Amino acid sequence: KATIDDLVDAALALPDPSSTAERELADVYAPSRLVPEAPSEAAVSGAPDLRYVDAVHDALREALTRDPRVVLLGQDIAEYGGAFKCTEGLAAEFGKSRVRNTPIIESGAVGAAMGLALDGFVPMLEMQFGDFVTCGFNQIVNNLAKTHYRWGARLPVVLRLPVGGGMGAGPFHSQNMEAWFTQVAGLKVVAPATPYDAKGLLLSSFEDGNPVLFLEHKGLYRSAKGPVPAGHYTLPLGQARIAREGSDATVVTYGVGVVWALQAAETLAAEGFSVEVIDLRTLLPWDVATVTASVRKTAKALVLHEAPVTGGFGGELAATISAECFQDLDAPVLRLGGLDMPVPFSKALEEIFMPKARLLDTLRGLITS
Repeated sequence: KATIDDLVDAALALPDPSSTAERELADVYAPSRLVPEAPSEAAVSGAPDLRYVDAVHDALREALTRDPRVVLLGQDIAEYGGAFKCTEGLAAEFGKSRVRNTPIIESGAVGAAMGLALDGFVPMLEMQFGDFVTCGFNQIVNNLAKTHYRWGARLPVVLRLPVGGGMGAGPFHSQNMEAWFTQVAGLKVVAPATPYDAKGLLLSSFEDGNPVLFLEHKGLYRSAKGPVPAGHYTLPLGQARIAREGSDATVVTYGVGVVWALQAAETLAAEGFSVEVIDLRTLLPWDVATVTASVRKTAKALVLHEAPVTGGFGGELAATISAECFQDLDAPVLRLGGLDMPVPFSKALEEIFMPKARLLDTLRGLITS
């Protein structure tokens, strides 16, 4: 007790720390170890088409092969291959010491991943459904996210979250939870829309060296297909892509919203309208420069996401666009998202919740305003 009291007294006697905003912000994340290595154009053009789920599986297999420190954790991910079969066959190939089933205790699983990271491993934890992340919320936002800022420890933890609706899975298996985490300094949040990006950004998440929430839309697992090069490649975190060029309006979106936006842009092209689609790919940090450059060009912007509008991440996007592009805008920045309600079980009712059916009219109205 005397030793502890002396240490406390000594700590309390120290002067208040002196710093700057720049120095404090620099301590939030560990310096990234990612050196992006994109494949060549020839490798992409000659690559076979894979489904989104197969691209994720390919990335996990590549990570396990390249780095013996990588360990996969999750409910039923070993023999069963996970709820969506993203890890199918990996336990047989790499052993159950590296592809490990966890009990149904998300908080404990996140804590185990954190302990592994502190011990020099690179763990990946798969949530069976993204909704279940609520059970590990404290571990993520108070332990994973803040540890580097508090005492400089590097936590290379990847959390894979199958998110989104459209499958009639009801209110506890269909949510989009990006806005719960994009306010949490110390986390990185990634939401790829294509198989190519799913593989490259997942491998980047393993190599970055910070806690990464990797959001995989369940509706894309077996519907999205595209060229995915074999072998290892990585893509920059925090860099958006122009999914379609246009001149009349910009749609800023991510995940399944990219698919919806491209479909709407194709329909409007037949009507003589030109829509630019920006795929954010990473939400924290997000690519302000690419988004604002597009909006300055088109002078009109629509922010789209599946999650409910109120409190959604689109509010951050719209506020930044309005502030940065105020002089360039010909119309208010619009937001389109799900209705402010739980996701229904009934597919007919789920379609009412979804913004997809309202997108075309909203976008057409923006362009002609």
